[in-house]
This record gives sequence, structure tokens and C-alpha cells, in this order.
Amino acid sequence: MALDGPASSGKSSVGAAAALKLGYRFCDTGLLYRAVTWLSVDRGVDPDDVAGLVTLVDEVELAEDEHRRLNRVLIDGIERTAEVRTPAVDERVSAVSRVTQVRAALLERQRRLAADGGIVMAGRDIGTVVLPDADLKIYLDASAEERARRRALERGLDPNGPEAAEILDQLHRRDDLDRNRPVAPLRAADDAVVIATDDNVVEDTVATVVAAIQAAAETGR
Repeated sequence: MALDGPASSGKSSVGAAAALKLGYRFCDTGLLYRAVTWLSVDRGVDPDDVAGLVTLVDEVELAEDEHRRLNRVLIDGIERTAEVRTPAVDERVSAVSRVTQVRAALLERQRRLAADGGIVMAGRDIGTVVLPDADLKIYLDASAEERARRRALERGLDPNGPEAAEILDQLHRRDDLDRNRPVAPLRAADDAVVIATDDNVVEDTVATVVAAIQAAAETGR
């Protein structure tokens, strides 16, 4: 199942919870791009150094946790999951993600992860590029203001404070980059089910996604 949406729209939390309820695996493909981005910062590889970025791809590994979620980032066998979620990576990941050769290098890896089925795969181009023939495509959407509020709360910040305002600015910039990049821009697939989550609590969105997956499975049978 393909699950797309902009940054902080709830893809990871909703997708992971839905997969757990259904006994599916879960993969947030954004972790792959974050891991490459973190490596580029750690190794001093400039975002314009295409060849340098591509060489980092093979160093990244995703590992499952006890709930079959591919949410652990290993680099050289060392867990780097916390490092890839820092603000420094937030600021740079869109620039790395828009590099055509990086996306191409990660494309087949994502498809191999999904090849056996029984997976919820979240990202920004899953339904449009990675899994265009997915049994079900869902696009989670939310306003930039709501997404900034959520991210601020996740970081223990005042959602009405200056740091939250900076998060909002960052999200606007990232949305612009993601939606206007020349390769695999962020958009809902033509046949995607679009779910607006601004006024939803997470549990309601999870229930909607689970119901959609179950309905698609029944139709498939």
C-alpha cells in the first residue's frame, strides 16, 4: 500500500499504526533520504556533489524493530536513527532528495522492500513513482500551519512561539522544493484516496486508513 503526503502530515505515525493493526510491515522511505543526508553532512559531501551523494546510498541500511517496522537506520552497523531526525537534516534533506541520481539509486531498493507485499510504504512519490501499480494509494494532507503545530509539539516547543514560526517557514520552503522538483514531485496520484487530517486525531485517521486497506483487500479477492 502506498501512503504519500507532505512533511509532518502524519504518514509515519499513521502508517506504522495501521500496519501494526493489520499485521503488515511498515517502511517510511523518507528515512532513506534522511540517512543519505545525514551521511552527507557527516562526511562533508556537498549537495551539488552528485557522484559523492550516490556513493553514500550503499552505506545505508534499514532494519526492522519488534513490530516489523523498518524504522531503524544502520550505517556501518551502527544505529543512527536519532541522528537522521535532527533539524540539521530537516534543512538539507529536500536538496538531497531532489537529486535525480540519488532517487534512482534508492528506487530499486524501495521496490525490493515492497516486492513481497503485506507492507505499508510511506513517502512522497510512492503512489506516483515507486509503486505506481499499488493495490491502494492514499494521500494524507494537512495545512502547513497544522503540520508546524504538530512538529513543534513533538519537539516540546510552544506551538505559538517563535521556534514554531521558524518550523512553519521551513515547512513552506520544503513544500515548495518537494512540489516543484523536476523529478518525482510531491503530488497525489490520480487514483489516490485523499484524506485531509487537519481536524482529525491520529486514531481517527488510522481507523480510516485501516478501513480503506481492508476494503481494497476485499475487492482484490
